[in-house]
Amino acid sequence: MIYTVTLNPAIDKTAEIADFAAGTVNRIASVREDAGGKGINVSKCLKALGGESVCAVILAGDAGSHLAELLEKEGLNTLYVTARGQTRTNLKIIDPQRGENTDINEPGPEIEEAVLQQLLDKLRERIEPNDIVVLSGSLPKGAPIDTYRVWTQQFSRLGAKVFLDADGACMASGIQGKPYLVKPNEAELSRVLGRPLQTKEALLSGGKELLAMGISNVVISMGADGALFLWEDAAYQAKALKVPVLSTVGAGDSVVAAMAYGLEKKLSREAQISLAMAMGGASVMCSGSQAPEMQTVYELKSKVVAEKL
Repeated sequence: MIYTVTLNPAIDKTAEIADFAAGTVNRIASVREDAGGKGINVSKCLKALGGESVCAVILAGDAGSHLAELLEKEGLNTLYVTARGQTRTNLKIIDPQRGENTDINEPGPEIEEAVLQQLLDKLRERIEPNDIVVLSGSLPKGAPIDTYRVWTQQFSRLGAKVFLDADGACMASGIQGKPYLVKPNEAELSRVLGRPLQTKEALLSGGKELLAMGISNVVISMGADGALFLWEDAAYQAKALKVPVLSTVGAGDSVVAAMAYGLEKKLSREAQISLAMAMGGASVMCSGSQAPEMQTVYELKSKVVAEKL
């Protein structure tokens, strides 16, 4: 089973505003509402792929109840605990005229350590050897900075393979727990390693540093330059697919979902890469944080070009 963990979930409101500008009146052309948060996005993509997952979240207040309704509407299996305060609402602004995306994210409620422990205990009761656990997104206020490291170690001891997709100090700490896979982008990897990584060669070197720490698989997003996929004995560069970009929200999450699905289904590395790139390409063609259309994914898979380095 694949478990996704979203400790700081959100209700995502995606608004389309042509020629968006600060300091003036902006009129919304259309708006959609989705269950949001990186782990939730991974679960949505897994469901679209025909896979199963359990979506573990912390819900707070009336907004958390509404998020639970959105998750149910998505048909996702959920495992949740409740907390004080209100689950956050994030505003995603898409400007189709300029081709720009603006994120306005709330911090979310402060979560007591007892609530975090409650969710950890619920997960520990269910996780079995060879399960996959995806830890992704920001930590809520009140969570210790080493939460991802501790949880990674806990799940690894149970025989699970842990995927980590985060940023900053919580990513740097999580890496110390030796997850199975990490998926930084260029900026995130630079922050983790404490130096700018501005070339493919520098990113490859940085990725190999993570492998040397005991991580099995490193996926580095490079935007328009595609992505690097590293294992201890092989490295690939996949070219970015040329598709119309509507929103980049959830693109990285769709890549993580594809890698988790591919590992669970024992797909070849080349097949994992093709699926990941196609999922990411199809995701940016969507207007919000919904899962991409599978027909588009299958059409894009045949266009993926990956070179073994």
